[in-house]
Amino acid sequence: MQSVGRLFKACFWLGLWGLAQANAACLGDPKAGRVYIFDVVPQFTAARIYSSWSPLLQRVGNASAMCFELRVAPSIPEFEHKLLNGEPAFAFVNPYHAVLAHKKQRYQPLLSDGDEKLKGILVVRQDSPFRQLPDLQGKILAYPAPNAFAATLLMRAELAKKKIDTQAQFVKTHSNVYRTVIQNEAAAGGGVNNTLDSEVPEVRQQLRVMYETAAYYPHPVVTHPSINPMVREKFFKAFESLTKDEAGQKMLDAVGITKPIQVNYAKHYKELEELGLEKFLVLN
Repeated sequence: MQSVGRLFKACFWLGLWGLAQANAACLGDPKAGRVYIFDVVPQFTAARIYSSWSPLLQRVGNASAMCFELRVAPSIPEFEHKLLNGEPAFAFVNPYHAVLAHKKQRYQPLLSDGDEKLKGILVVRQDSPFRQLPDLQGKILAYPAPNAFAATLLMRAELAKKKIDTQAQFVKTHSNVYRTVIQNEAAAGGGVNNTLDSEVPEVRQQLRVMYETAAYYPHPVVTHPSINPMVREKFFKAFESLTKDEAGQKMLDAVGITKPIQVNYAKHYKELEELGLEKFLVLN
């Protein structure tokens, strides 16, 4: 029995190692001269992010003769640490990450979704008695992470302006926020319109949106300042080409960039500097 147990453990760890190797493999053209690290903010589980981004980067890499290593950090703070240290060549970030990364490392936004702007939302259970923000005075609110833009920073700023004191509980992902509320472990939870829309029907049906923030340009793909304009343009054209067939459009829908548009810092994200969100930042 002990030998069977050891064999099972060996197979288990070998499987994990194989998964890690697959995730680290080149996505795109294996003949490309450089492997570009591509980090994705972990709004969802790692499995969900790998399953949606891997096929997309494979196609984009093949179309652009580029090769990507997709990385998903275990938590948003760890993702932020890598981003603000300038590790990834490309990264899919929340809008305020774009501000922080631009200030710290001069990352440049490249593309985002032109179909729908991003709104912070507060959700409660369908049967919740809470109808207005003052009803949440003194309550526990679930958030994905301290520096999630619309789900946390915007929402905490809105509550502070209205002098509503609440207790914050950070549960790592948007998916966890919605389930924490459903399970009555928090009175309400901060999320964003597009992550709630992407949840399965049985989750959405149990929740009610009680508050929305103003709308802003959504998560962009940003590039390290070492990425030259020709590479940026090549990447964007390959990304945009996914809109031309049904399979490609499904890939775009899966990552929440239904209609890719080119963006830049001055026009699309600099305005976020004026929101006064830095007082709510938690950076290690």
